[in-house]
Amino acid sequence: MFRKFTTPLLAASALALIATPAFAGKEDRARAAIAAAEAKIQTAESMGASTEMPRQSADARAALAMAREHFRADRDSRAISAAIQASSLADAEIGELQHRKDMAVANAQDARAQDVAVAQQQASDAQQQAAQANVRADMAQQQAANSAADASAARNAALLAAQSKPSEVETTVTTTQPAARSAARTTTRQPVRKTTTTRRTVTTTPTTTTTTTVRAAVN
Repeated sequence: MFRKFTTPLLAASALALIATPAFAGKEDRARAAIAAAEAKIQTAESMGASTEMPRQSADARAALAMAREHFRADRDSRAISAAIQASSLADAEIGELQHRKDMAVANAQDARAQDVAVAQQQASDAQQQAAQANVRADMAQQQAANSAADASAARNAALLAAQSKPSEVETTVTTTQPAARSAARTTTRQPVRKTTTTRRTVTTTPTTTTTTTVRAAVN
């Protein structure tokens, strides 16, 4: 950027000096030096010298004013010296301003690079967090599936246990006991004729039935 501004100025100064005949006097050379200094000061001011480097800009303007004063007083040698001083001050301003702008551009680029790096790191962290969340979700789903499988297995076991419960078979055993018989002997005696008659009386006792229920478990 410094070359962009200084090269045309140097070229203009060189053309002015070349265009001046070899026999030209100090007046022409003073006029050319003042014009070159004026161009450089304007360039510095267009770059912000008046606000960023006010003291240097004021010194350059003061030197240019002194050169013009000497030129009007026909003090061409002093005019040339003052114009050269003004040009030097303007060159210093241009160089410093360009350096500051270059540094600002470099800092801006560094800041953008840092912002990009931070954004990339944040994106990477977000991806890692998302991956961890997916892992936790998968683990939760697996645990839920395992719980469901355990519950299903428990239900199946309970159902199987209910189906395989031993059944009871009721068996009735009937026992019949024979009736007891009692015999009664009756003797009749007659006074005239001794006759003995024996009679048997059979007493029938009801049959007793005993029912025994046996429950056997069948596997």
